[in-house]
Amino acid sequence: MASRLLLVTVLVAACLPAVVGTAAGAPEATVVVNAKAGLATVPDTAIGANHAIWDSQLGTNAVNDLLGDAGVRMMRYPGGSYGDIYHWQTHTAPGGYVAPDTGFDTFMAGVRRAQAQPIVIANYGTGSPQEAADWVRYANITKGYGVKYWEIGNELYGNGHYGANWEADDHADKSPAGYARETVAFAQAMKAVDPTVKIGAVLTTPANWPDAVVGTGDAASWNQTVLSIAGPYVDFVIVHWYPGGSTTEQALASTDQVTDMMYLLRQQISRYAGPDAGRLGIAMTELNTTYGRNTQPGALFAAEAYTSLLENGVFNVDWWNVHNGPGKASTVGGQPDFDDFGLLSSGGCLEGGACEPPLNTPFAPYHALRMLSLFARPGDQLVRAGSGDPSVRAHAARRPNGDLAVMLLNSDENNPHTVAIDYAGYTPSAATPTVHTFTNGATAVVTSTDGTATSRTLPPFSLTTLILHPAGTAGLPAAPGQPTGSTTDRTATISWPSVPGVVKYEVHRQLGTTSEQWGETSGTSFTAGNLDPGTRYTVNVLARNAAGAVSWASPPLTVTTGSPAQSSCAVRLSTASDWSSGFVGGLDITSTQPFSNWTLTFDWPTGRQQVGSGWNATWAQTGNTVTVTGSTRIEPDATVSAGFVGNYTGPNIAPAAFRLNGTLCHTTP
Repeated sequence: MASRLLLVTVLVAACLPAVVGTAAGAPEATVVVNAKAGLATVPDTAIGANHAIWDSQLGTNAVNDLLGDAGVRMMRYPGGSYGDIYHWQTHTAPGGYVAPDTGFDTFMAGVRRAQAQPIVIANYGTGSPQEAADWVRYANITKGYGVKYWEIGNELYGNGHYGANWEADDHADKSPAGYARETVAFAQAMKAVDPTVKIGAVLTTPANWPDAVVGTGDAASWNQTVLSIAGPYVDFVIVHWYPGGSTTEQALASTDQVTDMMYLLRQQISRYAGPDAGRLGIAMTELNTTYGRNTQPGALFAAEAYTSLLENGVFNVDWWNVHNGPGKASTVGGQPDFDDFGLLSSGGCLEGGACEPPLNTPFAPYHALRMLSLFARPGDQLVRAGSGDPSVRAHAARRPNGDLAVMLLNSDENNPHTVAIDYAGYTPSAATPTVHTFTNGATAVVTSTDGTATSRTLPPFSLTTLILHPAGTAGLPAAPGQPTGSTTDRTATISWPSVPGVVKYEVHRQLGTTSEQWGETSGTSFTAGNLDPGTRYTVNVLARNAAGAVSWASPPLTVTTGSPAQSSCAVRLSTASDWSSGFVGGLDITSTQPFSNWTLTFDWPTGRQQVGSGWNATWAQTGNTVTVTGSTRIEPDATVSAGFVGNYTGPNIAPAAFRLNGTLCHTTP
């Protein structure tokens, strides 16, 4: 039976005082770890890297041992855009260079040596469904490699359809509809050979070109079109991300968009991919940065980006790439940087004599992947953590044995930062923690046993991970499984699988590093009321047994309240055109009541959206709130329209609640 209660707010305070241990200096800020605010569980496919057939080191034991030691458990082949010119049977890539000893069998030998899994790009651009099906047959039937994940092409939106042309595509129809229809043919042919394979379709990353752009002759954007046609036939989607920035702070700030990015992408999947769309996973199969690529900024970005993506349920993140070669020489953070996308040095030299370190020398991002594999292992549940110091970022992972890992990033290039660490929903033992540290210019991760669980001085420009043991774990009930939910404009109903031996369940909303208890029930469903319309809520369910022991948090559930089913007014938000950083939008307003003067208000869901200009009304914005004032009379059941130019620097999530002269309106699609 569902329990229907009004929203009850109980803030979960940190359960331990901030105790300063042997760390030097007084704490400058507090890091809070909230184990009650559970995030995604780390899969065995999480940490990946790209291999390329033009890299002569692809099959060497030295490289694959390095990747295995770093904890790389997913390897992508045959290398970005080469995937759309590579013919696996002849090991050729017309128009490109193929290094010796980089064939598929050599790649698979390296994958096995590193104890990783492969993800393979089937040649869409110059290949065929039959060629891809033959590859599946060879890989999984003839050789027994068990290759599970297959992408259908690389960045096919770069085939010239939107103007830019870097991706090979011999198809006459280069539209998103053409790609989607052919992807269905690929998926059907490949699954006819091996029904267990997982097929991935190429999407655009929200707020990155050409996301939301509608090409000439198209009915909708790339993502909407591909998901609508191919969604029911594929198993996951692929996105790539190369955020800009010319400083460490800008590179790290880009990762603050990840939660909104993944939320918007899942909105698109849910809306367009057909029945059971929630089964589609998300893989970020290319990732890199623009600043300090092979020095400490690149390492800090890698750690922050991988962790943020994994916290938001991305099942695979692949660094671009293992080797790439020098681009330009500079000094970043006091260290030589070669603008090299690679995890490992290519040993190359630039004009003017600047040379990289010897071949296969690990760059800083390589060590960041090693730090990630020490921090979050397959099966660990990531939990909320945060810092009161803008130079310090924090993440945490709870392990099945009860241990807790806390990863701390100090982005201050010149100064150490001392932080106190508080815990909610977790009590660490008094044992001295194991500490993994990677500092600026270091050639390896250093492991020690020192300090306390409640205070740490972080070296300048560093990554630090603490591994803590619990004060006690006996008698904890199992955590509830994945919740599901539904909403109205002011309520959210949450349901979850039952847990044996449990007498009560608690429902908690995440508020940063704080949990807000919505209520409790002995059943497996709960309805919270008095919510704000058009608002996103992320919740966890915890189980309590008769002895009072509380479980780990369930996986997270994010729900968004909407607008009332019926109202005296209705609003429709439309988009006339979009260029991935701005759009021309329109509002159609209908009311059953006449108004000579009217005011419409709404809130942007993110702080990176802005009205630039508007017409047919007076437009103003304060903070996230937009006010639209009109003098045109609204007649009963007639429609008044106003338009605007909107700008955005992150995912452009549409507002879900509009108020006309204070009345909450129904929102129409």
